[in-house]
Amino acid sequence: MPDLTMDEVVSRNTEEFAPGVSDTSFTKKIVDGVLTKRADLDSIIEKAAPEWPVAKIAIVDRNVLRVGLYELLFADKKEVPAKVAINEAIELAKTFGGETSGKFVNGVLGAVYKEMGEPGKDEISPRKVREAKMNIPFEEMPIKVLGGAVVYSKHENEVYLALVHDVFGHWTLSKGGVLPDVDVKIGTTAKIKEEIGLDINIEEELAKNEYVASHPEEGKIRKQVTYFLASGPYQDLKLGDSGGLDDAKWFKLQDILTLNFYSDILPIVTKAIQILLKKS
Repeated sequence: MPDLTMDEVVSRNTEEFAPGVSDTSFTKKIVDGVLTKRADLDSIIEKAAPEWPVAKIAIVDRNVLRVGLYELLFADKKEVPAKVAINEAIELAKTFGGETSGKFVNGVLGAVYKEMGEPGKDEISPRKVREAKMNIPFEEMPIKVLGGAVVYSKHENEVYLALVHDVFGHWTLSKGGVLPDVDVKIGTTAKIKEEIGLDINIEEELAKNEYVASHPEEGKIRKQVTYFLASGPYQDLKLGDSGGLDDAKWFKLQDILTLNFYSDILPIVTKAIQILLKKS
């Protein structure tokens, strides 16, 4: 087998052990760094574990230590915080090493970490910040205002409703977030235009709905939605790129209630249909 370059080795192992990962730049940077600083890293290992000459340390443990120490001592702390470097090295040792590999790596890196003065010891990890946000009381949750509408149009003596279809298989109402200090009617009109390409005229309020949503970074959020009945021109719907939706269509009134709606949306649509039937 011909000799492989380090980039080729990283790429080959990525394909085998992490299929689907296309960006290997960070991995290559760590590998290059470890190779450049190898003598220094081995010297530190010998000082931190004097009873274990580097050559006698198991291959997996030895290389996990080199990677962990490189991240701990030489990597960008904003990119790899000290505690993250240690924890990831321990997990690597547990996964690929022997029964005692995790404890051994923890001991060596922990000793070096203490000699460094334990940088970042009092920092709150991103995970704990997220957990705190997830446990916030309902009354203290941030509020996000949204506006949505049952949009109808008359075409060839028929009444049609414009609905959007989400990636979870439900037909629902076009809606979106309203910017702070913007009137909810104005904000809703803008969002409907953005989401399905219609200029609408809001006629009346149908309902208000509130629910709690979880955001991966912001934690739990109270979403307050106001739904309106609105009219618009019967024209081709142009689905925007707001995400989460895969279709938008006009439906005749008689076909609406056979569709798959969310339980909280169905009563709003039903109320809109009742109003429209009275008008016709």
